[in-house]
Amino acid sequence: MVSPQLVKDTIASKLPDAHVEVQDLTGGGDHYQALVVSSAFEGKSLVKQHQLVYGALQDELDSNAIHALALKTYTPAAWQASQS
Repeated sequence: MVSPQLVKDTIASKLPDAHVEVQDLTGGGDHYQALVVSSAFEGKSLVKQHQLVYGALQDELDSNAIHALALKTYTPAAWQASQS
């Protein structure tokens, strides 16, 4: 079982400027949804953005500590525009 805080901290360690929100979808500590806003996503496709986040959590995914991870990724400008 992985805590939401560990997921958040792990993503933030690889994307230091990121705003990260993590939600446990089932309460079981292995199915998560994450919202990640980072300037590291600038100029990258959605697939590349998601690969950056998956890369940060590679150990947890490989060990099946995390079984499912739904992602929403944004650049800061895109996030700000989506909030308007």
